[in-house]
Amino acid sequence: MYKYVLKRILMLIPVLLGVTFIVFFILNLSPGDPAAMILGDQASAEALEMKREELGLNGPLLVRYGNYIWDMLHGDLGVSYKNNLSVWDQVIERFPNTAILAVAGILVALVIGIPTGIISAKKQYTAIDNCSMVLALIGVAMPNFWFGLLMVIIFALNLGWLPSQGMGAGGIDLLKSLVLPALTLGTGSAAMITRMTRSSMLEVIRQDYISTARAKGVSEKTITYRHMLRNAMIPIITAVGLQFGTLLGGAMLTETVFSWPGLGRLMVDSIKSKDIPMVLGSVIFLAIMFTVVNLIVDLIYAFIDPRIKSQYKK
Repeated sequence: MYKYVLKRILMLIPVLLGVTFIVFFILNLSPGDPAAMILGDQASAEALEMKREELGLNGPLLVRYGNYIWDMLHGDLGVSYKNNLSVWDQVIERFPNTAILAVAGILVALVIGIPTGIISAKKQYTAIDNCSMVLALIGVAMPNFWFGLLMVIIFALNLGWLPSQGMGAGGIDLLKSLVLPALTLGTGSAAMITRMTRSSMLEVIRQDYISTARAKGVSEKTITYRHMLRNAMIPIITAVGLQFGTLLGGAMLTETVFSWPGLGRLMVDSIKSKDIPMVLGSVIFLAIMFTVVNLIVDLIYAFIDPRIKSQYKK
């Protein structure tokens, strides 16, 4: 088990190097001058040149990339071009807000997706199954930002039940401000989990041990949750883990629509202002979080399937 965890941690190194290399060169080769964005269009050529020198933008790209990696290995993600504050401090400040939104979104997805998938599998080819699959297909195909805007129009502007933007300070205000973005994020993930739950349940539902359990007079509820769902959990957990990692790193549009002060919105603002250190720091942090989520999912497998636990011991 320990060897496996160490192996996955070591695999993170080339992943981070690849991610930082791609993002660094895309940002630096894309149009726009960070110095001009900071000083404004009216800045003189001398002032722009001094600012570029101050930011270290005059050196060759490979040298600048090497310097960034060296600083990163020493725990220094640099300072923001926009406000001259530590990238690490700003990422840590914003990440809890993104984590709250991601957890709320995945809870919505689980509450909707797993029961719907179970019912759909047990009622295969019925009207319930067909309706569930059509709704799941719509959920997968529907853009999150469009659904978020629709929710704002209905529940915030027309009905006035919930706030349309911002994050509540705490308690009831936080819960009310969390409803719309959580539903927006969770709906797409619920559709994926529904489809995965249904397909996994259908693979298990016709197994011989299910027929044997029914022949022994075991209740249908026990068969469903103890025998069917438990043996179908591995693909479902995989889907849930991937969706949660995606919600952590892919909530940028939702956070922008709802003005949620999370890491995704910080990345969008940083990309607009070409704040290279901030974008790189955010991407590195999210890549680490995504890898950690996948590692936790792999370890959960061992507690569900003893066969996988035996492989870890080899």
